Amino acid sequence: MQSFSQTKERMDFENYNPPSTLVVPGSIITKAKFPFIDVHNHQFQMPAMDLGKLITEMDKMNMKVMVNLSGQSGDQIKKSVANIKGNYPNRFIVFANIDFKNVGEKNWSENAARQLEEDVKNGANGLKIYKSLGFSVKDIIGNRVTVDDPRLDLIWSKAGELKIPVLIHTADPASFWHQMDSTNERWLELATHPRRKRADDDPAPFDTLIAEQHRMFKKHPATTFIAAHFGWYPNDLAKLGRLLDEMPNVMVEFGAIIAELGRQPRMANQFFTRYQDRILFGKDSWVPDEYPTYFRVLESTDEYFPYHKKYHAFWPMYGIGLSDIVLKKIYYKNALRIIPNIDKSQFPE
Repeated sequence: MQSFSQTKERMDFENYNPPSTLVVPGSIITKAKFPFIDVHNHQFQMPAMDLGKLITEMDKMNMKVMVNLSGQSGDQIKKSVANIKGNYPNRFIVFANIDFKNVGEKNWSENAARQLEEDVKNGANGLKIYKSLGFSVKDIIGNRVTVDDPRLDLIWSKAGELKIPVLIHTADPASFWHQMDSTNERWLELATHPRRKRADDDPAPFDTLIAEQHRMFKKHPATTFIAAHFGWYPNDLAKLGRLLDEMPNVMVEFGAIIAELGRQPRMANQFFTRYQDRILFGKDSWVPDEYPTYFRVLESTDEYFPYHKKYHAFWPMYGIGLSDIVLKKIYYKNALRIIPNIDKSQFPE
C-alpha cells in the first residue's frame, strides 16, 4: 500500500480532479433548445477559409449565425463578405475593427470614422473593440489612449449614426490585479497563464479602466454598446444590474464567464429574467466541445456538473433553468433586434 507521502509527491492541485460520487439527475446538452446566434466569435482566416467546416460544427449545436468579430477592415472585410455571400450568405455576420495606430495625427479621428463607414458599406454589421484599447494603444507621443479619449468620439458617434452595435472588451477580471496568493480565486489561472497578471501600473488599475469605459458609454447614449464578458461583473450581478439601469444603451454578453453564472443559479435566473432584453449569447473562443456547458447552464436545472477548464473554474456548475421566453431572447431575439442584416427567416417567432 502506498503511503500518503508517496502519493502526494505526484499530486498537485490541478491534477487532483476526482469524479464526483454525487448521484443526481442530469445530462449533457449538446444541441441548443432553440437556434442561436453567437455574437462573440473570432475567425481571423475567414477571408479564405473553408466555411463548410464551420457550418458542419454549427449545425450540430443548432448555431444558425456566427458573428465574426475579427473582420479587420478594408480589403479584408471585402474578402470575408465575398466568401460568405458566395457560400453561406445567411450564416455569418462580420464586425469591423479599428486600426489605432497613429492616434493624434492630424485628421486621424475623421479618417477612422470614414473608414468605419466604408467598412459598413462593404458589408460589416458592427464594430469590435479589443482590450488593447486601454491596455496597450498609445498615441503618437507615447501616451496611453484611454477608452474615453475624446479623439475617439467620432468613431462612437459614427457607429450610432450607422445604427451598428459596438462590442467592446475593456480590462480583464478584477482578480488579475489582486495579490497572487492563497486568497486569489484566480490563482491557478494566473499560475498557468502568468502573462494575464496585471498591476495598478500595468497599465492602470481595474477600476480606472472600467470607469473610462462607463464614461464613454454615457457620453454616447445614441450608440448601442455590447459590454463583453458581462462587463467583468458576472460575480456581482446586483452591481451589473445597477449599471444597466444607469446606461440603457448598453447590452452584455457572457463569453468566457459562464462559470460565474453557473455557480449562482438562483441569482443568475433572477438577473436573466429581469434583464432578459439586455443579454446576448456569446462564447468567445471557437471550441465546439465547450458549448454544451453553456447550454446546460442556461437550459437545465441540473446540479453539480463539471466545467470544461479547471484552471478557469475549479468549482462545479448548476443549471439556471431559464424559461423558453427568456431563452429565445438570449439565443436570438435580442441579437436580431440590435445587429442589422441577420436573416430573420431562420428563427421562429
